[in-house]
Amino acid sequence: MKRQSAVAIALLGLMLAAATAFAEDAPKTANTVTSGAAPVVAVPASPAGAVDPAAGHRMLLPGDFKWTDAPASLPKGAKVSVIHGDPSAPGIFAMRISIPAGYKVPPHSHPAEEHVTVISGEFYMGMGDTWDESKGHGLPAGSAAVMPVGTRHFAWCKEATVIQLHAMGPWGITYVNPQDDPRNAKQATK
Repeated sequence: MKRQSAVAIALLGLMLAAATAFAEDAPKTANTVTSGAAPVVAVPASPAGAVDPAAGHRMLLPGDFKWTDAPASLPKGAKVSVIHGDPSAPGIFAMRISIPAGYKVPPHSHPAEEHVTVISGEFYMGMGDTWDESKGHGLPAGSAAVMPVGTRHFAWCKEATVIQLHAMGPWGITYVNPQDDPRNAKQATK
């Protein structure tokens, strides 16, 4: 029993040392995350010089997510909450997207592989350059999708839905038809 306790204490010491090393390499400043023109969420900073092995470990309850308008590159109406990273910078990020009923994203692609997990509701996706709901598939809560770089697809929701997206940044979206890009519609009205 003493040997098992000693081994457990040694393992905990190694884990603490590794966590401390990672914490020392982590950024120590606050960061406002932006994607497109809209700020997404602020990540709290550690006090200068403080080393907290658990600083990178966060647990979020449903009420902890801070929702803001989605970037201008997405059709109006969606909200986003960044969980980790910065979608506008190189590196891994994770964010949730709250999508209203009746929302549609025309055919588009992304510059990096994208992973989507449906948290609630039902998310519909179809593949290709043209909108054709008959080629779509409903993904109920608990489903996941992985899209390789450049995969042309379209998406919609019949009911309010929340998805979680993670990918390597910087995140971007390129619409198959430039007239479908909400950023171009805004420029046309100026």
